[in-house]
Amino acid sequence: MAQSSYFQANFKKNFNNNKMIIHSADYVASFTHLKDCPPLTKPEYAFIGRSNVGKSSIINSLTERKSLARISNNPGKTQTINYYLINKSWHLVDLPGYGYAKVSKSSRRNWERFIRAYLSKRENLQCVFLLIDSRISPQKIDIEFANWMGEMHLPFVIVYTKADKSKPETLAKNIEKIEEAFLEYWEDLPQRFTTSALKDTGRLDILEFIDQINQNFIPLI
Repeated sequence: MAQSSYFQANFKKNFNNNKMIIHSADYVASFTHLKDCPPLTKPEYAFIGRSNVGKSSIINSLTERKSLARISNNPGKTQTINYYLINKSWHLVDLPGYGYAKVSKSSRRNWERFIRAYLSKRENLQCVFLLIDSRISPQKIDIEFANWMGEMHLPFVIVYTKADKSKPETLAKNIEKIEEAFLEYWEDLPQRFTTSALKDTGRLDILEFIDQINQNFIPLI
């Protein structure tokens, strides 16, 4: 399985020295139905991962806002699609985490249908940021989700979180194991970012990546 987009190589070599400055980051609304989401006039970037992967912390780090996305001690807290408008020009979309939330099976199935409908039908979605905890062994649910996105030809990148929680040599070994597991299914891996919300590691790399895409975005409406 190979990702059918230009994300794997082009953006890495096209990064320039222009740094995206976050001038504004505003909560827009939360949605439970695709038809209610904002118009398709702005580029969107969706963030998703297993519950407790550190998604809210990464969002707050990227936007330099300590409490834009609420950090909860209860994994699976996000139960809606949350929209944030960044610099009045693009949307950061916080999707519900998967794999942990203590809810009924029927509710979980409804979330999964909603998330997959959003990812497969949202025409202005530019890239999915798949968050993976860098501290733990490869997780079947992460690989299955990545494989589904590959089958749907969805452009996505991998974001390793909580890099500050491990020593450098341990971090490198953990990431190597994760990537070996992915390569059992993939010919090549998409772009990867190693991040720490605590130290803002990887923040500028992700923002530069988004900025490059934004420069080529053509509104659909």
